[in-house]
Amino acid sequence: MRIAVKLHHHTIRRLSGSLGKDGLGVASRKKDEEQRGKAIKVVDLLEHSAELGNVDALYTLSHLYLFPPTHHFESDPVAAYKGFHYHAQQTGNATSQSYIAFFHSTGYHDVVPVDQAKAQLYYTFAANGGHRGAQMALGYRYWSGIGTQESCERASVWYEAASEQVLAKLASGPPGGRTLPQTATRLSDLVGGIFGPGASVASTGVNAGKPAVKAGLARDAGETWEDVLEYYLFNADRGEIDFSYRLGKIFYQGSIYGSHGGIGSGSEGVGAIPRNYAYAWHYFLQIARQVWPRDPPNLQHKSTPPKEDAPVAYAAACAGYLGRMALRGEGIKANAAIAKLWFERGAEHGDRESHNGLGIIYRDAIIPGTKPNLKKAVSHFTLAAEAELAEAYVNLGKHHYDRGELAHATKFFEAAVRCGSPLEAYYYLGAIASNQAQTTGLPPHIVSSSCAMAVSFHKLVSERGSWDEDLLREAEIAWLSPSEHVKETAILKWWIAAERGSEVAQNNLAYILDQDKSILRLTRFSPMTPSNDTARLALTQWTRAAAQRNIDALVKVGDYYYHGLGVPEEEETIRLERAARYYQSAADTQMSALAMWNLGWMYENGIGVPQDFHLAKRHYDLALDTNSEAYLPVILSLGKLYLRSIWHTLMGGKGGLNIWSPDEEEFDATPPTAAPERQLEGQQPEKPPQADDKREYEEDGPWYLGKAKEEFHKRRNRQPPPALPAGEEDPIQWARDRRNAEQERDSDFGPEDYFEGALRGGIREEEHFDDLRETFLLVFLCLVISILLYVRTRIVDRMRREQNENQEQQRPADLGVFPPPGDPARQDWAILR
Repeated sequence: MRIAVKLHHHTIRRLSGSLGKDGLGVASRKKDEEQRGKAIKVVDLLEHSAELGNVDALYTLSHLYLFPPTHHFESDPVAAYKGFHYHAQQTGNATSQSYIAFFHSTGYHDVVPVDQAKAQLYYTFAANGGHRGAQMALGYRYWSGIGTQESCERASVWYEAASEQVLAKLASGPPGGRTLPQTATRLSDLVGGIFGPGASVASTGVNAGKPAVKAGLARDAGETWEDVLEYYLFNADRGEIDFSYRLGKIFYQGSIYGSHGGIGSGSEGVGAIPRNYAYAWHYFLQIARQVWPRDPPNLQHKSTPPKEDAPVAYAAACAGYLGRMALRGEGIKANAAIAKLWFERGAEHGDRESHNGLGIIYRDAIIPGTKPNLKKAVSHFTLAAEAELAEAYVNLGKHHYDRGELAHATKFFEAAVRCGSPLEAYYYLGAIASNQAQTTGLPPHIVSSSCAMAVSFHKLVSERGSWDEDLLREAEIAWLSPSEHVKETAILKWWIAAERGSEVAQNNLAYILDQDKSILRLTRFSPMTPSNDTARLALTQWTRAAAQRNIDALVKVGDYYYHGLGVPEEEETIRLERAARYYQSAADTQMSALAMWNLGWMYENGIGVPQDFHLAKRHYDLALDTNSEAYLPVILSLGKLYLRSIWHTLMGGKGGLNIWSPDEEEFDATPPTAAPERQLEGQQPEKPPQADDKREYEEDGPWYLGKAKEEFHKRRNRQPPPALPAGEEDPIQWARDRRNAEQERDSDFGPEDYFEGALRGGIREEEHFDDLRETFLLVFLCLVISILLYVRTRIVDRMRREQNENQEQQRPADLGVFPPPGDPARQDWAILR
């Protein structure tokens, strides 16, 4: 009866709101009403079950109010808070306590006032109850001093507790560990960074190779993942081995972009597609069967040698994937004997994944009836590590770690991080640093540095191992939905993750709430009315992201202080000085050309800093040295600076620039540096990037261990062309190059006229000379046209001028009331001289 009454009232409200718009009888509206009716039924049943004392129904209902799965469910934060609060009182549930802590920490929807003390209390309850998210939030609050005093030791304890849960979850999976969750994506990277392509640190230098940046460029070019897969499928069905191999990798890792650390390093979430192990097995087996047509009857016997003209390199790499899938039961039923067979086939031809898989089989004695053989395991791990496989380095490090050889273990774990290991290597390095920080008798600076390293490493592990609750991935999927209702859920999930210390979530939340995007913000044509509350929240998230080495966020904090968005009420001079200090902190990283340009402009105009033309020129020059794309604005700024300096000197001012020779003061002047801010990544100063730095981008490596090592591509023994692709190669760019090459080949040697195509190909060698001649011809034609237009204009002006003169001569003179010549009345006038 209650369900019928609710449906009746809800239907009346819907009808009253739609009579004047679209009318009735629409099929989609009827379906929507059916779905909403089912949603009301679900809520009513949960409410009734909760009233009867079912605490699980109460928790589910509260979660439904906070995170409505569809727009048919109504969001009710007040009811969610009350439900979580009652559920926590009755059961002591850690998850409910963590949500209560979030409400008190943020004041979400003004359900309760912001109270950091209560938030700290509930986070502590939840963390002691084993909630990983609460442990992360508590560790972050202790490190950043939010609601409590800063304490690196307590932050390390809670982050280590969270990372231990992650490692236990990883080990509970199949041999080799669970498949890692895909990486999270910064929304700003998809558009070239917070300030756009070229102006943002996120899309310049080595960061230009990030998968998110490349995916954003591909999206702007109109390329979709469906188009990429369709192109790959078309060529794979034609028998193209390289396309089949890449297609198998894409289906196995569930993403267009994989990590360069190997199969076990996971994949990027920015190019995610549905993972399909069956398709991956099909394409890998299709290639491998060209070398090994059949399996031996006795799996313990070695198979026949491959043919000489067979694609051995691709087949060996596919054997590594096939062995891994058979070992872990991915796509087929787990069978260690079949896995060993494929690993042995790949290892015979130097495949690093096959060597690592054999090492796991020998170490863990996976095949029934066998015993662990550490000697063979270490031998295979060593061969895989020599090929720069991150997982092999981790296995060698764990071997020495278990034996208490921490020095050797550290060496292998650091090598694993350089090669792209995203999880296990960081955990063990964090454990080693934590033990060192707790060692008595060490100097204080070593203890402090070790503690900071432990916090940073355990933080990375706890954030990446999000199998149970992947808020970042769920928020990203929800944000891509066209429904505004679902977008609110995405913002909420990013906010919860941001409170737990996720820099990606902080960046995304601030980017969405950013009120400093519009160039019309300071005019009466502003498209939005700035909200100080929203700006304050955005500034908080920008500041927290900036503390985690987000250089663009650091510049953004300076922008907020410069424009007075979300900052406390204070004198304008103090506010501008703060903005200058933030810009200086970003410029000191030697990575942000925009921060350097901003400082140059402030020194030129004396805003926030004393006016100094020499320091202004120095920062303009540094901006150009840092980013060559800043050429035009820097040249214009330097021209204006010199003109202003000349005028300043002519008016009797001092300290102007010397336009005839470089001033010595320009090279001696050193801009004041801001006090070093505490970084979440440790105490190691960041080194400026070199022009010849060829390292591949790593998501987390540059944070702690400096420059990443160049990827080492080991040659396959007697590998026939085409060469096996590198793991970190951009699949979209590779497909684009192949398509362009095929178009050129077809245009040269098409089926219509072979000799004519060959002739066109020969002429192509001289195309650069033709381009040069065409350029000169175009310039010459432009000059001729300009001269003709000029001559025509002069001729037309002269003709108009002559016409006006003739009209003036033919027109009778204006004699006023005096009669003109020939008029008889002229004789009646007396002319007196």
